[in-house]
Amino acid sequence: MLKLLDFSLRLSVIPLSVATIWLTVTNKQDNSIYGDLKYSDLTGLKYMVFISGICASYAFIAAVSTWIRCIVTKTWLFFVSDQIVAYLMVTSGTAVLEILYLAYNGDREVSWSEACTSYGKFCYRMKLAVILHALALSCFIILAVISAYRAFSIFEPPLVPSKVVEEDRA
Repeated sequence: MLKLLDFSLRLSVIPLSVATIWLTVTNKQDNSIYGDLKYSDLTGLKYMVFISGICASYAFIAAVSTWIRCIVTKTWLFFVSDQIVAYLMVTSGTAVLEILYLAYNGDREVSWSEACTSYGKFCYRMKLAVILHALALSCFIILAVISAYRAFSIFEPPLVPSKVVEEDRA
């Protein structure tokens, strides 16, 4: 059951990450007053595309390797890798959320006005990409919990002397 859930989550991450990449890379809008805006103009979006590519690649390799017996026994490898990918996804998602916040609200202290009234389509597609990225992240959070369970369930719980247990009950 756990192996099927693991495999399904890893497979579902792939199209979510690919869709995030596609939405972000094809995102551009031209404005007659301010000029054109494309994803490559914003470093945070390029970072999210890079991390989504890593995420999709790792999910594919990990999904395939879950069915290969010699690699499946490497629970610590999956545990550490799932944690790293989940944290990278958090960092790239927050970078894009900061861009979205500034695009919608601006920053009056530095005289930076909001941009989404002028680039509405760009902001909408960026918002969709962040939602897909968040869905992929939620899959990886669940995968990180599953891999942590697998990694730590091979150990016995610590033994507590019966005298300590009796004193705690009293």
